[in-house]
Formats: sequence, C-alpha cells, structure tokens
Amino acid sequence: MTDARSDDTAAAIELRGLTKRFGDTLALDRVDLVVRPGTVFGFLGRNGAGKTTALRILSGLARPTSGTAYVLGHDVERATEAVRARIGFLPDVPGFYPWMTAREYLEFAGRLFELDEATLDARASALLQMAGLASVTTRVGGFSRGMKQRLGIAQALINAPSLLMLDEPTSALDPIGRREVLEMVASLRGRTTVFFSTHILADVERVCDTVAILERGRVVVSAAIDELTARAAANRLIVELEGETGAVVVADALGECSWLKSIEREGRTLRLAVSDLPTAQREIPVAIAGAGEALRRFEIDETSLEDVFVELVGGPGKPGSPAQ
Repeated sequence: MTDARSDDTAAAIELRGLTKRFGDTLALDRVDLVVRPGTVFGFLGRNGAGKTTALRILSGLARPTSGTAYVLGHDVERATEAVRARIGFLPDVPGFYPWMTAREYLEFAGRLFELDEATLDARASALLQMAGLASVTTRVGGFSRGMKQRLGIAQALINAPSLLMLDEPTSALDPIGRREVLEMVASLRGRTTVFFSTHILADVERVCDTVAILERGRVVVSAAIDELTARAAANRLIVELEGETGAVVVADALGECSWLKSIEREGRTLRLAVSDLPTAQREIPVAIAGAGEALRRFEIDETSLEDVFVELVGGPGKPGSPAQ
C-alpha cells in the first residue's frame, strides 16, 4: 500500500480499519470512513464514543494500534511537515498565551508556518474580521470562552489549510457563543474541508452537510444529513383517526401485522415504525375501513437527526462501556 494518493482523487480524510487500544479499553474498533473535499462534516457521538481519539490520530498526536488513517491522501504516520502544514486543528481544550492580543497570537502562529510578513498581515486582518475580533484590543486573558474559541478557529486557519479539524468547539459555550462559533464554521463552507467533532445534534444539523455517527468506537452510519433523515422517515408513519376509541381499535387490529416494528398511541394519533412501507401504506387504510373508523390524516413522519441518533445508538441508558 502506498502512503500517498493523487491530489485529484484523494479524500480529505480516509480511515481504513482504524483501531486504537488503551490497555484493555478498545477506543476505536476497525473504523472505516471517507470525508470528501469541500464538505462540512459532522463527526457525531456522545461523550466517550472515541471522537477525540480519532482526531488525535488524524492530527499526528497519537498512533493507531492498527489500521490506517489518511489525510489529504497521505498516511498520517508517514506524513511530512509539508503535509501537516496543510492541516488546521483546534483541540477540545485549546491553550492561549493570556498576555497576547488576538492579532499578536495570530501573528505568532503564522510565523511558525514561516509566512512572509505581507501574507501574514493580510491573513491576520481577514481572520480577525471573520472571527469578529478585529476591533478587540483586550488581551486574550480577558476573553470570554466564545471569543477564545473563535480566536482558536482563526489560529487554525492562519496557514490557509485544506483541512480544518475541530474537536468539540461549542461544547462549553453559552447560546450566544455557540451561535457565533457555528456562524464562523458555516462561513467556511466551500473554502476548506471542515471535520467537526461534537455530541450536540443541533449543531450538526445547523452547519454540516454530511455526518458520521460514532458509538463505542464504531461508525454506525455515514451519510448526507438529508439522506439519513429521509431514509429513517421512510419507515415512520402518522395515522390520525376521528376519535380516541377508534385509535385503540385500529392499533389492536394492526398489532398482528408482520411489517409493524412498533406502534405508539397519543390520543387519536398513532405513530408507527414499519419494515415494509409499501405494504403498510396498502394495509393500514384497509384495517381502518374494516374497523369502521374514519381517517383524518395519514402521512410519512418528519424525522430529525435526533430521531436517527436515538434509533441507532439508543438513549443514555444503553448498556455497554463507551470508549475513552
């Protein structure tokens, strides 16, 4: 296997059988994943699912136990400094020099990449504007958490990276800080590939094009958000009847159908999960008519990313020890 791919065909990130153990703990379990260039990609999982471990491997801060991780077509274990210079990374707990101003901090970061003074000055000015910090003269030690996160993203962009990796950038922010950081991430769409790790579903729905859900070190699904929610919605139906008694009768009648996975009743409304949508669409009206009941509403349910997430990984009480 070669350690580099053509720039024309390489994925921004490609994981093949990526596995990481810490003693007896399996943090990543044969993870396969592809992130296409130019996307804002949500790497979603609850706390402890293994997201930070994967990001540390991708950024070169940890080594896999087995398997391979490619960034921008290069094996991360063999990547040169020239490859690493095309990557931006913001860890979950970034560190700052509190005595610096925002501009001084960006200029310091830019000099580490040996940017010439003209390029550095132009990029620092543009990034401070993007981060909403252009007019801020306070030293970083006096910044709010949201301001620090925006400065951290700006710092990760100072080298104009082809891939920007963000580890839980909004997890400790208040609603205003979250909105500001997410707006900054959304503004990068089409300019660079963003790999965005989080456990907050609403953030993924707001800014990401594609999502992978990680659970106990394994990717359980990877798809465009629209495709994922549409796929789940295709198996969920809402049936509303004229009366609550009719809903009870119809629920009992449908209970023996082989295609029915589950049924919930709320007053006169039934919510069904089905394994065979065409058959369900044919047989439900027949069952209603056979029970002598009147139908008010019959439609495919709208499904959110939260519905998909809960269906795939379960709630917080799901058994099993999560990865670290």
